[in-house]
Amino acid sequence: MSRDYELAREYLSNGDVMEFAFEQNEKDFIVDEIAHVNYRDKGNFLIIHIKKVEMTTWDMIAAFAKFLNIPAEKIGYAGLKDKHATTTQYISVEAKFEKLIRKFRHKQIKILGTNKHNHSIRMGDLAGNRFHIKLYGVDNIEAGRIEKLARKAGTQGLPNYFGYQRFGRDEDSIEQAKKMIEGELHIEDAKLKKFLISIYQSVFFNEWLKERVLMSREKNGGKYMLLDGDIYQTSEGKLFTPKKKPTKDFEDAKVMPTGLLCGRDVYRCRDEAREIEEKYDDLFLYEKGLRRPAIIFPKDIESKYNKDFNIYSIAFTLPKGSYATVFLENIANRNFKAKKIKEKSKK
Repeated sequence: MSRDYELAREYLSNGDVMEFAFEQNEKDFIVDEIAHVNYRDKGNFLIIHIKKVEMTTWDMIAAFAKFLNIPAEKIGYAGLKDKHATTTQYISVEAKFEKLIRKFRHKQIKILGTNKHNHSIRMGDLAGNRFHIKLYGVDNIEAGRIEKLARKAGTQGLPNYFGYQRFGRDEDSIEQAKKMIEGELHIEDAKLKKFLISIYQSVFFNEWLKERVLMSREKNGGKYMLLDGDIYQTSEGKLFTPKKKPTKDFEDAKVMPTGLLCGRDVYRCRDEAREIEEKYDDLFLYEKGLRRPAIIFPKDIESKYNKDFNIYSIAFTLPKGSYATVFLENIANRNFKAKKIKEKSKK
């Protein structure tokens, strides 16, 4: 990352900017984790469905670890959830704690139910997340535009950027990652080092995706443009490079084009797609690389408009690893930042 980097996210629908506001708080920003399997009440692990309010996933896990007197590493979870929100998610502990867990009490955590499974929950063990968000300051005309753009994202997809939350307030973590990769900053903490490498990968991914989006706007009428040599992912997670562009399967959301999270042991694009991808690659990065869907399709979009108070309530489901704030940016045609969102939530 020796060159300059840009964090601005561009979108396929380059329309007018909308200035609606949203607040990340317990009433207006609700996230429900969707389990990837049906837990059948059999096995050596207790699956706990919890609701937490204004609390990070790490703090929630620490509260359970303290209560059960076990290391936090013994508690399984599928993903991290927003702090400034009401969120539900699943965690796992050994089944021997079933009786003790019934006595758990915490003012910010509520146990919604328990079940059992044959193994602990691991990172990524979720199908997606369901969001319910209230947008403020929306007039009648904007309400119609929001609904139209949300539906369009559901049928044509939207760019799967990493959201502003990924990079920390004021993007200070990006500077740390840059210095560490270039050898100017020594980090001993293994978790912090891995986190900063993920930041490094995410910046490159976002820059790559922005170039592909701008190309799509210029040459393909605002629909994501597939290129020869692209690598696709099936709904089961299998990666492949087809001989012909799978345009119909992409339009039907059966396959997704992917972008590179640079590193070792990862498939890289070919031909025309590789010409762009290699500008955002680092062949010497020792961390394992990955492929990430470039486009996602929001599902089950629902909305309700209160014209008396100019409040637009919207609900939608996104795949795991995707950001609700990116969905909202796609509609507003502008970027949000962590600092500004926090300031608005204080009003």
